Amino acid sequence: MNFFQRLTSNRLLGPADSGRAASGMPGEPMEEAEDEALVKRAQAGHMKAYDLLVTRHRGRIYAMIRNMVKNETDAWDLSQEVFIKAWQALPRFEAKARFSTWLYRIAHNAVYDFTRRRRPEGGDEINDETFARDRIDPAAVATPTESRSPDDALAGDELRGKIEAALAKLSPEHREAVILKDVQGLAYKEIADVMECSLGTVMSRLFYARQKLQTLLKDEYDSR
Repeated sequence: MNFFQRLTSNRLLGPADSGRAASGMPGEPMEEAEDEALVKRAQAGHMKAYDLLVTRHRGRIYAMIRNMVKNETDAWDLSQEVFIKAWQALPRFEAKARFSTWLYRIAHNAVYDFTRRRRPEGGDEINDETFARDRIDPAAVATPTESRSPDDALAGDELRGKIEAALAKLSPEHREAVILKDVQGLAYKEIADVMECSLGTVMSRLFYARQKLQTLLKDEYDSR
């Protein structure tokens, strides 16, 4: 585990924050097999099967988007959009990639469409390159519920603010790469599939992002 992963543990939204919405890290064999079975049932018209897929993955998708757009309302709206688009495209899903990777790809496109409609972020960073909304229960997004002392809560919130501010100074491509790897726990190949780039590009973006974050969070790095 690299230092940024240790630093962000319980500080940014990730799989651990998804509660019952996630049964472990993406790609676990049992989860993958269960996803495949649910996808086949959903493609055959079983709406309940798709509802279960939404329940399994909504926490991770929301977390990935929330860490990218930094606004809970926008992240919630985009998360709903992702699952609506996934439902509409499900008949064309051929299981060439994991269902979770496919969802991340749809989320990736949704985030980039969203950010293109707004002022570009990252300033001078180098860039490498028929489902009703009310079917998705607002209770889908599980939030962390920790019992922390006021001092711990304040310190944690302060650190989280510093991390989010540092991430915001990365280009969208670099920020997404580090979130998918160090926060969401995807494999390099999955990140390449999600971001539609080569493994080398993924590794380059991660190296650059981690170096930049280490510089921006120097005081936190030096104190640990």
